[in-house]
Amino acid sequence: MSDIRFTNAHKKFGDVEVIHNLNLHVEDGEFIVLVGPSGCAKSTTLRMIAGLERMTGGDLHNGGKRANSMTAAERNISMVFQSYALFPNMSVRQNLSFGLKLRKTRATVVDHEVARVAGMLGLDSLLDRKPGQLSGGQAQRVALGRAMIRRPDAFLFDEPLSNLDAELRVQMRGEISEMQANLSTTTVYVTHDQVEAMTMGDRIAVMNKGEILQIGAPADLYERPANTFVAGFIGSPRMNLMPARDLLADAEPTDGPAHGAAVTVGVRPEHILVNSEAEGTRIGDAHVLRIENLGHEAHLHVRTLRGIKLNVRTDGEVHHRIAQGARVSLTVRPGMLHTFHSSTGECLA
Repeated sequence: MSDIRFTNAHKKFGDVEVIHNLNLHVEDGEFIVLVGPSGCAKSTTLRMIAGLERMTGGDLHNGGKRANSMTAAERNISMVFQSYALFPNMSVRQNLSFGLKLRKTRATVVDHEVARVAGMLGLDSLLDRKPGQLSGGQAQRVALGRAMIRRPDAFLFDEPLSNLDAELRVQMRGEISEMQANLSTTTVYVTHDQVEAMTMGDRIAVMNKGEILQIGAPADLYERPANTFVAGFIGSPRMNLMPARDLLADAEPTDGPAHGAAVTVGVRPEHILVNSEAEGTRIGDAHVLRIENLGHEAHLHVRTLRGIKLNVRTDGEVHHRIAQGARVSLTVRPGMLHTFHSSTGECLA
């Protein structure tokens, strides 16, 4: 196992710089998730760790050793891709053992390692099948097994669940997290899905336009976003963001942050109370445009009397008490307003 450290890393494709002064330290045994929108350079960062892309500037250390000039083969890192990349003409057994045989590993050791990994991933009964005979989840397990069998210093995952249906994604999230916890292998996982990031990583690094905007534990990013980008990206449904003057026009100055065009306020959908007499910052009345009932909870899409659209998350019984088109009053729970500078997006409080 090993830690991974970027120091002032840069990457250019021609004249276009896609990564700017990247500094990142992944601790030995840590599971860290790089999350961000398409084109933010998270996969490029992963490929630089793997040795598939060379850095334009800066340093990369793997296990304390400078890895800038190391080949991919010298880094002892296993990578799992979105496409699985299984050999279609080989059985599951042959796919799992391929890397070990390339290293001229003894046959008895190969058989032992295949049995070990197959047992961990529930592939025992599938060893003689070809990839075309596997489901998406089974194929992903084989790809995981091929990465695990080498006993690498680090695992790299490049959006490995994107091709799976919703139920399988949830299942595989749990299996990958459990595998990493059992092996304690340094892991860097790339995704654009913030739900995956929140449920899997020890820490999350939110990226945009080749920069890390905030890094921390999932709860820290959710409860204390450093800027409006992180606030809007982390959380589903996303945080409501709008000028303070528009949201809090009916509130007294003592009820909330300073009013004015220079301040943007944010509030999580679950922190808005509907028809409540509890204390808090009053938003005012709104009309219910649409109700999404998910059983355990409901999402209300509302528009305030000043024309601001908000998303409100409440308990699943709300559809019995509130009808579409109804007029409701909205209040923000005490202490749950986030304030940001409107120009820079940086958190103020």
